[in-house]
Amino acid sequence: WLYAGAEFLVFPSLYEGFGLPVLEAMACGCPVLTSSVSSLPEVAGEAAVLVDPTDDRALSDAIRRLAEDRPLRDRLRAAGLERVQNFSWSKTAKGYRDVLSRLM
Repeated sequence: WLYAGAEFLVFPSLYEGFGLPVLEAMACGCPVLTSSVSSLPEVAGEAAVLVDPTDDRALSDAIRRLAEDRPLRDRLRAAGLERVQNFSWSKTAKGYRDVLSRLM
């Protein structure tokens, strides 16, 4: 209910192994602003605003833009709901199974 009730998620992580909070927010229809580093651009794709997490000015500008631009939030909301369709626990499990099968 936190993601679903939020105007948007700000997730300026310096390092993520995967970025599950980004997908959780998207699955709840919450627009996302996240880092342009680590795994996050690959996870978010075109469905989030990406920013250098070490650039305070860029981060504050992006937050302001999201706060003031409802059409942008609406576009990100729709894009995020579409983006999460590319991810599932069953796909993840199958991928791990395939890798382990090849290793054995």
